[in-house]
Amino acid sequence: MKLQLPVCGLILAASLSLATAAANAYDSAPSSPAALAAIESLDVPRYMGTWHEVAKYPNWFQRKCVGDTTAHYRLQDDGRVEVTNRCRTEDDSFIEVVGIARQIGAEDSPILKVRFAPAWLSFIPFVWGDYWVIDLNPDYQLAAVSEPSRKYLWILSRTPQVEATAYQALLERLAQMGFELDKLEGAVAD
Repeated sequence: MKLQLPVCGLILAASLSLATAAANAYDSAPSSPAALAAIESLDVPRYMGTWHEVAKYPNWFQRKCVGDTTAHYRLQDDGRVEVTNRCRTEDDSFIEVVGIARQIGAEDSPILKVRFAPAWLSFIPFVWGDYWVIDLNPDYQLAAVSEPSRKYLWILSRTPQVEATAYQALLERLAQMGFELDKLEGAVAD
């Protein structure tokens, strides 16, 4: 029994030393960006219409798209939003997928959930993806959309090309939000 106490004490001391070293290493590690925030409010009817994808983070569900990517939003009578995404493929044909989005929170919430899975699966939480409007110019002409983990990012414009100064200013704001701009792929602003 007398030998067990020192061994236990030694194990406890070693564990505390390792925990302290790990905590110190964690404290000196580069900090991750602050939590992502959406814009303050979104006028949903004003946001409706066609938006052109200017740039995006690459993702698996757009792997066949090579250009002319658009998202068309149409307000439904029940307050939800019909989402029609369309893009051109390598053989110059078009792929189109229709989904539904719903606001989370107040009627001016910039946080939505979107689903492209069949309606009968809508009870399953993971078929709903986050759609956060994180940047939007006052004229509702240039927007950035993402989600809390920053895994996805889209830059959308009402026109296929974006004025270079506005685009560069948006990129600077996105960098301040912790986005890696070198991951963006897509058109360059005029």
